[in-house]
Amino acid sequence: MPKIVCLDGFTLNPGDLDWRPLHALGEFFAYERSAPHEVVPRADGAEIVLTNKTVLAREHFAQLPKLRYVGVLATGYNVVDLAAARDRKIPVTNVPSYGTRSVAQMVFAHVLNLTHRVGVHAEAVRAGRWTECPDFCFWDVPLVDLEGLTMGIVGFGRIGKATGALARAFGMRVLACRAASPSGERDGVHYVSLEELLRESDVVSLHCPLTPETKGLIHRERLALMKPTAFLINTSRGPLVDEAALAEALDVGKIAGAGLDVLSMEPPKADHPLLKAKNCFLTPHIAWATRAARARLLQAVADNLRAFLAGFPKNVVNGV
Repeated sequence: MPKIVCLDGFTLNPGDLDWRPLHALGEFFAYERSAPHEVVPRADGAEIVLTNKTVLAREHFAQLPKLRYVGVLATGYNVVDLAAARDRKIPVTNVPSYGTRSVAQMVFAHVLNLTHRVGVHAEAVRAGRWTECPDFCFWDVPLVDLEGLTMGIVGFGRIGKATGALARAFGMRVLACRAASPSGERDGVHYVSLEELLRESDVVSLHCPLTPETKGLIHRERLALMKPTAFLINTSRGPLVDEAALAEALDVGKIAGAGLDVLSMEPPKADHPLLKAKNCFLTPHIAWATRAARARLLQAVADNLRAFLAGFPKNVVNGV
């Protein structure tokens, strides 16, 4: 039975899931998290290494002669040096679709928070504001109806499409922008350029992969195209956004608010500009983390490994 080492299993399974599918495939060891200097000692002798956010660099591959498979416990796989793995003919796999509905749901958790501020008003009630109110109701910010507004979705893959379906259910018009789609309308979605999308949308939601072309996609000049009443949502990858420019845009009122589940550095440093930016609501990269989504992810990781052991690897991202 192969030795299987999971370098950072805590976020996938903090104790509410069962590692049994992986125990069934080999001698399985799971560490909650691994520091860079712990990677090689812990993975020593392993044929299979699983990682979520722990980096596997070229120097790690050079020191792990028995390694023959890397499984990423996520969709993104930038933590692995794919070229180094390819040079060793080691396949690297990911899990492309386990949290589609979960992430789309988080998009609208942020949208609804920005339009109704449920948490802010609930805290005001807890503080006694309602009991002391001279009227039967009160609100501290303008409340926004979604029906009739426009949602712009940048990147229209699985999650973008699921987000668009929710937007239409709320009565919103949907604009989409992706590299492979010409302009026009299909299935109730209007495909437009990024600049047109930013100008026309009341809510902009990002669903792009992080590539050299998309890094810093939403920068100061593009933020300036957005309506002053618009909201920006990012549940995709933090580096898609110039975060200093976004903080400035929020603080001076160039856009009305932002809901972000991802940042360029996670966790952020205490002086990160968005932590104190006006009308900016941050969640700690949890769009993927419903129990149901994590259970699907764990099963998919086991399925990927089982396919590799059977000689038919799937979801390979480095062409091996």
